[in-house]
Amino acid sequence: MASAASSFGTYVKEAFFRRARIPGLGFMPLNLMALGTFAVLGLANPGFWLLGAAAEVGYLSWLAGNPRFQNLVDAEQTVGSQRDWHERVSRVVSVLSRDSRKRYERLLEQSRRILGITEDFEEDALGSMRDMRGRSLNQLLWIFLRLLRSREVIAENIKGVDRRQLEREIRELDEQLAGNDESEGALVRSRGGRLDIQKKRLENLDRANESLKVIAAELLRIEQQVELIREEAAVSGKPEVLSSRLDAVTTAMDETTRWMDAHSDLFGALGEDDEAESVELPPRRLEEG
Repeated sequence: MASAASSFGTYVKEAFFRRARIPGLGFMPLNLMALGTFAVLGLANPGFWLLGAAAEVGYLSWLAGNPRFQNLVDAEQTVGSQRDWHERVSRVVSVLSRDSRKRYERLLEQSRRILGITEDFEEDALGSMRDMRGRSLNQLLWIFLRLLRSREVIAENIKGVDRRQLEREIRELDEQLAGNDESEGALVRSRGGRLDIQKKRLENLDRANESLKVIAAELLRIEQQVELIREEAAVSGKPEVLSSRLDAVTTAMDETTRWMDAHSDLFGALGEDDEAESVELPPRRLEEG
C-alpha cells in the first residue's frame, strides 16, 4: 500500500541498491561498489570476503531497520503509486465523451467538498482517519469512472446492430430450415450455422441493453450516495461517523465491482481496479491544477 509500512525485505532491497550523491560523479551505488572492492581484495586474501560479508550484513541490518530510512522508502513508494494512479485515471478520463467527463468531474468536486467540510471539524491527530476517507472516496470515484467508460464501450459495440433486422433474419432462416430437403446437407449446415450466429448476436444485444440499464442505475446510486455523504458531513461534523459511513458504502459497492468483472466480455479491456483499493490518494488531490 502507498502509505502502509513496507515489509522488512523491501527495506533491505532498497538499502542494498541505494545510490548516494557524490560531488562531481552524481548518484553512485556505494554499497555495490564496496562489495566489488571486497570481492577484488578477497582474490589476494580470502579473509576480505568474510570481512565484506560481515560488513554487508551489518550495513543492511542497520539501514533497513532505521526508522528515518523506512519513512523515506515509504514516502518514495507513495509518490510512485500516486504518479501511476494519476496516469491511470487520466488515461480513462481522456477517452470519455464530453458529457461523461463532466459527470465524473461533478462527482470529483463533491468528493473534494466532503474532505473539505470534514477538515473544518478535525484536529491534526485525526490525519490518518482523513487518509482513510480519501481512500474510500477514491474507490467510489474509480468504480464510477469504470462504469462511465464501460457504458460507452457497450454503446459503441451495439451502435450498428439493428434488432429488428436480426429478428427478421432469424425468422427467415427458421422458415428456410423448416422447408429444406434432407439431400441439401451442405446448405442446411450453412443455414443452421448462420441461424446460431444470429441468435447469439441477438442474445448479446439483450445482455448489452440490460447491462446499460444496470450501469445507469449504479451511476445514479453512486452520485446520490456521495451527495448524501456530503450532506451528512455538513450536518454531523463527526469524522468517525463519516468514516464508518464511507466504509459501509464502499463495501456495498464491492458487489458492483464483481458484477462488472463477471461481464467484462461486454465491457472490453479497461483494467482491474486493484490499485484503486490500495493507493491512498484523496480525491482532493486528483487532477488538481
